[in-house]
Amino acid sequence: MSNALSRLLETRDWLMADGATGTNLFNMGLSSGDAPEMWNLEHPDRIKTLYSLAVDAGSDIFLTNSFGGNASRLKLHGAEGQVRELNRAAAEIGREVADASGRVVVVAGSVGPTGEIMAPMGPLTHELAVEMFHEQAEGLKEGGADVLWLETISAPEEYAAAAEAFKLADMPWCGTMSFDTAGRTMMGLTSEDMVKLVRGLDNPPMAFGANCGVGASDLLRTVLGFSAHGVERPIIAKGNAGIPKYEDGHIHYDGTPELMAEYAVMARDCGATIIGGCCGTMAAHLEKMHDALSTRPRGPRPTLDQITALLGGFSSASDGTGDDVPAPRRNRRRRG
Repeated sequence: MSNALSRLLETRDWLMADGATGTNLFNMGLSSGDAPEMWNLEHPDRIKTLYSLAVDAGSDIFLTNSFGGNASRLKLHGAEGQVRELNRAAAEIGREVADASGRVVVVAGSVGPTGEIMAPMGPLTHELAVEMFHEQAEGLKEGGADVLWLETISAPEEYAAAAEAFKLADMPWCGTMSFDTAGRTMMGLTSEDMVKLVRGLDNPPMAFGANCGVGASDLLRTVLGFSAHGVERPIIAKGNAGIPKYEDGHIHYDGTPELMAEYAVMARDCGATIIGGCCGTMAAHLEKMHDALSTRPRGPRPTLDQITALLGGFSSASDGTGDDVPAPRRNRRRRG
């Protein structure tokens, strides 16, 4: 299937994604506990600004403000009946920004986890998960999203349910998981496990990888884990910008733009094709990342020691795959 993302991937050896959604919206006035998706209707001008910040900083891909736009999460705000409307609005605003950019920019419809535990451990059945993801996907499709972008997933069952739903919507997709528990997802998957999961899907993603997690070093170790298996699909790296700290009533991430520039280049050299930021990543970070990716030549695949020397130590001695050599723990950077 030819689409904006596949066409870019055919002509470029790296693409830059966007940064944080929540961090930027909190800076615009979003209150903790509020549903960001409601702003697609209540403050479309601010969502347009959010998208424009990424595009102006050089992003080739930006994610829509729809991470929690499924019925399960919206039910917490009494908005489960607005799934299609809120997702459609998120994508429509994105389509407007992308089309006005003067270049090819991919509108990626963000789809986050349902927030429920999948059966048999929890109450969420496969059928219901597919139904929820499909409803969200149709709204994003109607709004003009180029691709769907599954992110921050922990359970393989939920990843597979989304893949099935996206096939029903007839939409190309990308999908990342969060490896935030000693190199594994919360439900125990390693980078090797994810490669096997993706290869076994009836409707595999165009690109796959990791987002969020526990700092840039850990995320790059996971990317190295993907690369070690000779994957045939583009790898995504979308790491947090440093350590979250509470200052003057706000959460602040201490990863500098210069640090994120180092992370971006190392992510590319580790084997990632699509590189962006997650929590705490602002326009200033993206600008430095884009400049570094544009001007610094590709280098050899970095070692674990080289990663920790530049970005800080790992949060765990191993990533769970059993074939990595732990690097010295120096200047550990806490969760980002």
